[in-house]
Amino acid sequence: MGESSSGGTWRRAGFAGAAIGVLAAGAAAGVAVERLTVGRSVRQKARLALDATGPYGGLRGTSGRALADDGTVLYYEVDEVGEGGGAAPDPSGARLRRLFGRRRPAPVTVVFSHGYCLNQDSWHFQRAALRGLVRTVHWDQRSHGRSGRGVAQAGPDAVPVSIEQLGRDLKAVVDVAAPEGPLVLVGHSMGGMTVMAFAEQYPELVRDRVVGVAFVGTSAGKLNEVTYGLPVMGVNAVRRILPGVLRTLGAQAELVERGRRATADLFAGLVKKYSFASKDVDPAVARFAERMIESTPIDVVAAFYPAFAEHDKSASLPALRDLPVLALAGDRDLVTPSSHTEAIAALLPGAELVVVPDGGHLVMLEHPEAVTDRLADLLVRAGAVPEPTAARTDPGES
Repeated sequence: MGESSSGGTWRRAGFAGAAIGVLAAGAAAGVAVERLTVGRSVRQKARLALDATGPYGGLRGTSGRALADDGTVLYYEVDEVGEGGGAAPDPSGARLRRLFGRRRPAPVTVVFSHGYCLNQDSWHFQRAALRGLVRTVHWDQRSHGRSGRGVAQAGPDAVPVSIEQLGRDLKAVVDVAAPEGPLVLVGHSMGGMTVMAFAEQYPELVRDRVVGVAFVGTSAGKLNEVTYGLPVMGVNAVRRILPGVLRTLGAQAELVERGRRATADLFAGLVKKYSFASKDVDPAVARFAERMIESTPIDVVAAFYPAFAEHDKSASLPALRDLPVLALAGDRDLVTPSSHTEAIAALLPGAELVVVPDGGHLVMLEHPEAVTDRLADLLVRAGAVPEPTAARTDPGES
């Protein structure tokens, strides 16, 4: 009976794989064309060269660790005001003036929460621009980056990841890394959902300390309606069986990771399709995103995926209506469409709604100046920087 059950599970996995393969045909076709013109060894050497020379994701701060309520170790880094960690000296205050129209640093802590299958380095450009000018905290969500695997998701009594748990994780990080003073909370994709869960569970802390919130490429719910730019019937068929398939694949992580490496070209094509909308994305940026995503183990992908279908935090958003809020998305985001950001802004009439032209899901990497400038505006609106912003970030600054 066990063998029959196992065989049925793998047959379902095969059906899902076939369906996913059909749905991914557009991206795969682009990769196939590239294969006709560029040899595999050349592509592999190009990836290795980008890994060796790409300047992204190398910013580091003062490290620390917080303990989640289930014992998971959460890794974070702090960039203090005036400690650039290698950033160019700014004795004239020129960088501050470009961002905020003033020479004094903003007296807040900005806490950045990253998205699904990413890590804190996904905020590279914003971190570089704010570095030394504003106190910032960057952390890795459980089972991502340098944080420990979720303790509650391990062993025979394992429980699924929930967005509520991620909200409690953010609270644990705030308690240790930013225990006092005003806060600005910034979240991309899953990180935005984390901020929503935090606000829902800790309304007093939000009332007393949070002075601004930024939602970037995220959603308050109804993610089960997203089609990812693909035929609705095919997406619905895959959605029904994908959680079970991911669990099966997660139990065969080593085999799946070998398969991932063997299909690196297709994987790169899919990452580019669903991360960026621009045709002229820097290859080093595209490879940087690919490297972050491919470093997320398949069992972690499987553990987090079901939480998104259950996610619905629209009822918690009104708790933020008295705060300055930025709701920003790329106009061609296939993962969390800009309509979801517009829905967030509709529930928060005072929010600034920004839809970035030619922007995909990783808009903060694709159009970094647009995102950084709007974050600077949010700090001004939050009262952290009372003077009007006068100028903008230097696109060449990193």
